[in-house]
Amino acid sequence: MSSDRSVGTAEAIEPLPSALSSMWRLCKLGFRFEPALMGVAFVLSLLAAVPDALLALWLKFLGDGVLGGDNRLVYVAVLGLAASACGTWFLRTVSTRVQRRFRDKVTIALESHVARLQASIVSIAHHERPDYLDRLSVLRNQVFVLDHMYMSVFTTMGWILRLVVTIILLMSVHPVLALLALLALPTVATSSWRPVIEREVQERAAQTVRRAKHFFTLATTAAAGKEVRVTGIADKIVAGRRAAWEAWYGPTAAARWASAWWHTAGWAIFAAGYVGAIVFVSAGLSRSAGDVLLVLAAGARLSSYVSATVGEIGFLRGIWMDGAQRLAWLEDYAAAFHANADLAVPGALREGIRFEHVSFAYPGTTVPVLQDVTVTLPAGAVVAIVGENGAGKSTLVKLLSQFYRPTSGRILVDGQDLARMPADSWRARLSGAYQDFFRFELRAQQAVGVGDLPRLDDQPAVRAAVDRAGAQDVVTQLVSGLDTQLGPAWPAGVEVSFGQWQKLALARGFMREEPLLLVLDEPTAALDAETEHALFERYAVGARQASAAGRITILVSHRFSTVRMADHIVVLDGARVAEFGSHDELMAKRGKYAELYSIQAAAYR
Repeated sequence: MSSDRSVGTAEAIEPLPSALSSMWRLCKLGFRFEPALMGVAFVLSLLAAVPDALLALWLKFLGDGVLGGDNRLVYVAVLGLAASACGTWFLRTVSTRVQRRFRDKVTIALESHVARLQASIVSIAHHERPDYLDRLSVLRNQVFVLDHMYMSVFTTMGWILRLVVTIILLMSVHPVLALLALLALPTVATSSWRPVIEREVQERAAQTVRRAKHFFTLATTAAAGKEVRVTGIADKIVAGRRAAWEAWYGPTAAARWASAWWHTAGWAIFAAGYVGAIVFVSAGLSRSAGDVLLVLAAGARLSSYVSATVGEIGFLRGIWMDGAQRLAWLEDYAAAFHANADLAVPGALREGIRFEHVSFAYPGTTVPVLQDVTVTLPAGAVVAIVGENGAGKSTLVKLLSQFYRPTSGRILVDGQDLARMPADSWRARLSGAYQDFFRFELRAQQAVGVGDLPRLDDQPAVRAAVDRAGAQDVVTQLVSGLDTQLGPAWPAGVEVSFGQWQKLALARGFMREEPLLLVLDEPTAALDAETEHALFERYAVGARQASAAGRITILVSHRFSTVRMADHIVVLDGARVAEFGSHDELMAKRGKYAELYSIQAAAYR
């Protein structure tokens, strides 16, 4: 996210980190969360593999003892078989219980880790950019089962240990029998290749999966319920979901069938080698019955061990390792934003905020939303931003909030680059309400109080914010005042209108009493013009009186009767700053602002 890219270039999504390094990072993460449980689970999975792998040896002793009349070998074989059976059962039972406990604990830790990463990322590009959404959509599905990767690693190591013991036993009969392991390599290769092919197909089809989920949400949730029924589009939604699902399943199924044929060929090669090994030992070497039993048992077990090892490697390669790569990418993506944040946020504004040749195009697009914007917002001023729809008003606010960084150019705060200030520290000195506010279905006091988290339960502070927002009428109408649960989906919850939600959002934006930057991005669009004007006028007066810290207040509104009270007005047109000045100065210029103001004023006459 550097600030020296040129406008008009679509930014390519970063490649995933390497599979092995990602898996190692996930293993270290698990060890950091649960070191003791992880260590015990790993050791038990290895110990559980030993008794099972020795069964072929006990069968050799049994065959040689029975046919050779050696009771000592028979007793050793019987005790060995009993020990292997009991030991395998006991160790698997204990290992399963320990692994289940480890998985339960590490699952919660991983889910929290992913949620924290996504919520703490400075930018919101990953919430809006389609290719990032596709990648994160797959990760969100994987994170709930990502704990299986640890079990898969432990299990894989156990199967490998079984393979090593089995190959040693086969080589004790004749070294050439080690070739059985080489004949299993085609199955290993196809198992490693299959998940890669399927994953690539699923990655390309991730957008259709999201579309299918979107159709399902439309058909099953209350938000769209009224319009779905009035418009009668239920059948079209169902058809759309089916079409989206088939667009995903068709290519995926084709890839699975193609890779399955290659996998079958690999197993045919191993089966031929296994039969040849039995013939070689029994007829070519004329070895003892015990050796033939060993080859039969070890060879058969080698087949199942290879199958199990290949299967686990396939899971690792296809699902768990892929999830580890996505998680590693998310960690790197989140960390990249903090790499150069080495400047402190000022305690007060002395000069103000300056845009220097700022251009911006949303990631993945080529059309600049802002182009070569140079403008100064003086400290202590009330600044209005106006322009037609799509002129870049909300984008300017997003850049000021550090939701994005300029594609080129700089934003300076008292002469210091905003991009080098920690986003968390900057946002702690920022307050306001946004056009696309969120409806927090909490108690009314909490829905407002989250605007200043340390004072969440401070009722006087919440009431003061409600007063500043002119939302007293909303609280008065609630059945239990600030203690009312918002949202009809909750016990004793109440529904409130869009305008009431907007007033509560505005109150939330007024919780911080001394921000350096107050942003009001059309937060009163649901209110009538007179109410909005009175509210902004009252707050503009208060902002000027409390300008010791140099607070800058940003007003974004389509209503020119409201913005005329601002000290300075920024007029955006065609992604550029067309005009800048006070209301009287801009009216005297008879330019874009005067034209828009006159058109709107005529509508009220």
